Amino acid sequence: MKVLLDECVPWPLHRGLAGHDCTTAQRQGWSAVKNGELLRLAEEAGFDLFVTSDQGIRYQQNLAGRRIAILELSTNDLRRLQLSLPVIVNEMMTLRSGEYRRLAIP
Repeated sequence: MKVLLDECVPWPLHRGLAGHDCTTAQRQGWSAVKNGELLRLAEEAGFDLFVTSDQGIRYQQNLAGRRIAILELSTNDLRRLQLSLPVIVNEMMTLRSGEYRRLAIP
């Protein structure tokens, strides 16, 4: 799966996503790009999944008609994310193209 991590998601999280092609918005040269344009660019670049911890994305963007799946994490605390990696990976694997899902991280 080709995964784009938003700039608000800590990069070290990618280590727990072995087997997936992960990169960040910054590494793509998209660090100054706003979410709507970022999602469009990600779709054009063939990304399957956008992972963010931006709590407002579902209110700020029209997500209808998107091809890219979006997983919103409730925190960007690396320790909590690492402890929840099995749940995160499971959610990633069950998301369908164009689906949005929010995941509460304990």
